[in-house]
Amino acid sequence: MADLSWPILLVTIGLVLVALTVLFSFIPVGLWISALAAGVRVPIITLVGMRLRRVPPHRIINPLIKADKAGIEVSLDKLEAHYLAGGNVDRVVDALIAAQRAEIPLTFERAAAIDLAGRDVLQAVQVSVNPRVVETPVVAAVAKDGIELRVKARVTVRANIDRLVGGAGEETIIARVGEGIVTTVGSAEDHKAVLENPDSISRVVLSKGLDAGTAFEILSIDIADVDVGRNIGAQLQMDRAEADKNIAQAKAEERRAMAVAAEQEMRARVQEMRAKVVEAEAQIPLAIAEAFRQGRLGVFDYYTLRNLQADTEMRSSLAGGTGREEAAPPQGGEGR
Repeated sequence: MADLSWPILLVTIGLVLVALTVLFSFIPVGLWISALAAGVRVPIITLVGMRLRRVPPHRIINPLIKADKAGIEVSLDKLEAHYLAGGNVDRVVDALIAAQRAEIPLTFERAAAIDLAGRDVLQAVQVSVNPRVVETPVVAAVAKDGIELRVKARVTVRANIDRLVGGAGEETIIARVGEGIVTTVGSAEDHKAVLENPDSISRVVLSKGLDAGTAFEILSIDIADVDVGRNIGAQLQMDRAEADKNIAQAKAEERRAMAVAAEQEMRARVQEMRAKVVEAEAQIPLAIAEAFRQGRLGVFDYYTLRNLQADTEMRSSLAGGTGREEAAPPQGGEGR
């Protein structure tokens, strides 16, 4: 009997140890003891309920201990509700502690809303205490005299806790500052005036209230660098002159093509007229021969016609013209 009792005792001890291990893994006794030692009384049944609701107890108890030590009154139910809503409980508590140390009025509900809105509430509190410097990209603007200026600015902003929910971010600030720079430089009569007084850009941009509707407050706008760029006015004039030249060349080419077409048409007409003249001249000997046969033209008349032709050719040669070759008399006329 004594030999059988030892195995049973060992099995019983093992089962007890396994049961205690499972119990302690389900019930965070160590966390309960830590909270109790820190002066935060949390019923152990509440920790069991967190396990059943699939809420890690350390994600709630540790921030609760931290808030209690900092003197911030936060209920356990609010912390658990914020975790179940998808918020970062530890970051919200850190933000509340930082705001309290900086004497910034911030409630848990406000901090939880900022956190659920997707913004880093702790970083927002830090930026509210220590303003951030945002550097804009190089902004190109053209003054009225056509000279381009390339401006880079540094904007000092401070987070506005009251406008973090629903307020625009840093991208809007940078875009508005760039727009103000373009407007200020574009309204300047001479780029030299902007180079001499770059602070005029800061004054004009600040007076526009560019931080309206954003989550930040603009403290200052400092012009970090101003460089002279291209002569846009001269470039535009050159481009316009080049365009006018191309238009004039196109019109001249059109006129030349029309003149060439007209010249070709005139040459065709001249060739046609010459062909008709040659054809008509070719009919003359035939007409003379026919006149001889019919007796309407005598030899005397024929020689008179030849004398007139010779006189006409002589006058044409003396005037610089080219005389026509004499038409050979028809064979029939010689016979008559």
